[in-house]
Amino acid sequence: MMMFDFRESEKEFFENNELVDFDITFINEPLNETTELNEEELKETSIISVFRSSNLTRNVLDKFHNLRMIATRSYGYGHIDLDYCIEHNIAVLNIEQYGEEAVAQYAIALIIVLIRNMLPAIIEMKSHNINYEHYEGRTLSNLKLGIIGCGEVGALVSKIAHFFGMKVMIYSYMQNPELEEFCDFVSFDELLKESDIISLHLPYSGDNYHMLGPNEFDKMKDGVYIVNTARGELLDIKALYDNLIKGKVKAAALDVLECEFLSTHPGELTNVIENSNSNCVETALITQKLFKMDNVIITPHIAYNTNDSVNYLLEKTFNNIRDYLKGLKTNRVC
Repeated sequence: MMMFDFRESEKEFFENNELVDFDITFINEPLNETTELNEEELKETSIISVFRSSNLTRNVLDKFHNLRMIATRSYGYGHIDLDYCIEHNIAVLNIEQYGEEAVAQYAIALIIVLIRNMLPAIIEMKSHNINYEHYEGRTLSNLKLGIIGCGEVGALVSKIAHFFGMKVMIYSYMQNPELEEFCDFVSFDELLKESDIISLHLPYSGDNYHMLGPNEFDKMKDGVYIVNTARGELLDIKALYDNLIKGKVKAAALDVLECEFLSTHPGELTNVIENSNSNCVETALITQKLFKMDNVIITPHIAYNTNDSVNYLLEKTFNNIRDYLKGLKTNRVC
């Protein structure tokens, strides 16, 4: 078994919870096109564990001679070529939803940073170039928050926002009676038209690809704020960029990106471009422009990243692998 892109805490966990008859090799980097492995490792490895920062393309997976299972230490599995895995009978296991409270708190934190213009204040304070006009913000209780998706994270965000005195609107396929006391369940169009802040909190299904695109941005208020801690594929990054340039969108905070590996590893562009579609390349190029904008916050998919969430993730990953070895199909994607 090989474990890629690990933290020391993850290594310690797996060393202290050994799998019977398995030697674990720890590689302190993601698995992708540039990873160099020797022939013995490629021949002997039957199980690999990766994080989202790995990029398991067809070319990468084809190098392993006897790969039987991939355990990703994440809920999402867009970094793995599932078609290849299905063709070659390689099991892919993920982690059921985790870190809901951490993600909800992080989303609220991003909202506050945007609304109160904290980012320019921090940057200009450090450079001793203070301009108080740049830091004038808004009062949360005077703003309408539109939440798209009402699973556990969306529900928690709505509760926290309510405590701040915000008017909360929710668009969701399913209503939550518990939230109806202080939230309004509205149509998608109404949420787009009435929200001062729009925050995404639903899984990516394929059917909701770019659910916030050019037409949806046209319906939004001037000066709207956009927050995405869910999935990058939900948001058309080009439409966001265009509306930031026009001033339609006041500011945005993104913890997730479409084509995340390519967007966050521009130095790898020449190595992975052959395995990326043209849309991903365009998305990565636009993302580089967003990085340079003062009214855009981009963080490296860390909303979940608390000690408690990571410990839960490790325990579930270990259990997934153990169950697979017993012939069970716990959290099996394919």
